[in-house]
Parts: sequence; C-alpha cells; structure tokens
Amino acid sequence: MTGANGSTPPATAPVREHLPRGDLVGARVATDFAAPLAASLEDGLTGYLRLEPGDALLGADGGEAVITLADGVPVLAYDAGGDADGPAALAALAGTTPVRVERYRLPADALAPLHDTSDGHSEPFRVAPGAPARELTGDEALAERTRAAAPPERRGAGGDHDALAAFLADEERVEAVRREARAEARARADEWGLADQLAE
Repeated sequence: MTGANGSTPPATAPVREHLPRGDLVGARVATDFAAPLAASLEDGLTGYLRLEPGDALLGADGGEAVITLADGVPVLAYDAGGDADGPAALAALAGTTPVRVERYRLPADALAPLHDTSDGHSEPFRVAPGAPARELTGDEALAERTRAAAPPERRGAGGDHDALAAFLADEERVEAVRREARAEARARADEWGLADQLAE
C-alpha cells in the first residue's frame, strides 16, 4: 500500500496499489455503515476506512473495500480486489453488513497525490461527498451533513451520481453481487450465532 521505502507515491500511480499505510485509530464490527461514517465525519478524520463486508468477515471468500477521507469527508472508494471503483464500489458494498471497519489516520500531504484531480488519474475512484452515506445507509441527514462539510468545490459534485446510476442500470450485475454477499453472510452468521445482527 506504500511506495518504495514508504515514500509518498507519485500522482500517476494506481490508487489501489499505492495508498500509504496509515496509523490505526480504531477497529470494530458494525451492523451498519452509518456509525463509522458518522464517527469519521465528527472526528474530521483524514485517512481511510478499510471495510471487510459480511461475507469476508464471516469466513467466506470475499474482498475488502477502502474509502479515503479528507477531514471526515469521503473522496475515493474502491474494491481492493480490483472489481469495482468509485460509485460501483459503493453499489457492491450496499447490504453487505455486518462489516469490520478499521479507521486509519494519515497526514493530508500523504493523501494529496491520490486525491489530486489535475491529471484525472483519480477520477474513476471519486465519489460525491455524501454518496457513501446515501448509498450505504440511506441516511439523507448524514449525507447532507457530509456534503456541507466538503470543500465548496466538491459540494455540487453530481457526475459521481450519474456514474452510479449507469452502474445500477445493470441490474443483473448488482443483484448478483448483493444476493451472493447476503446469502454467504446469512449462512456464516448462522454458524457464528450472529444472525440477529444482519441487516435485511
């Protein structure tokens, strides 16, 4: 996740391969995505969330996802396995609770090359500020608080939602991802006695 010798990666480096390793500030298993997103916003966390969704958490073959943050506001999102970026990564995450959340802190300058928009390298990974709250939790109030906390130039971001809408138009792909994740999560939850904690 780091550049050579722990150095900050160049701006042209692929995002998922060159996110610097941050300092772990907290880890928990959550029954929904609202609490870790809200906590990151309230703390003004600059760094990232590492998310292990239900199927991976409960022992099935599954990946993890990452959401980067600047002052608590989401900037980039991706599936660490390379299957989905940006809004598509959020769509794949939806409904995959319980989720193990690890929160990592990084200096702002360590994330700056990845968040830089000058050459477009981060564009496929970018999400609108309130998109994770809206798409993963359905909490419009949290989404609006997050949008309001974003820098002025990001508050009107709408292209991300257009991309999400295009992804969601492929209903077969989305539903297949969700069905598989939920089925695996339910099966593993029964084994671990966590069935009551799974969100429908």
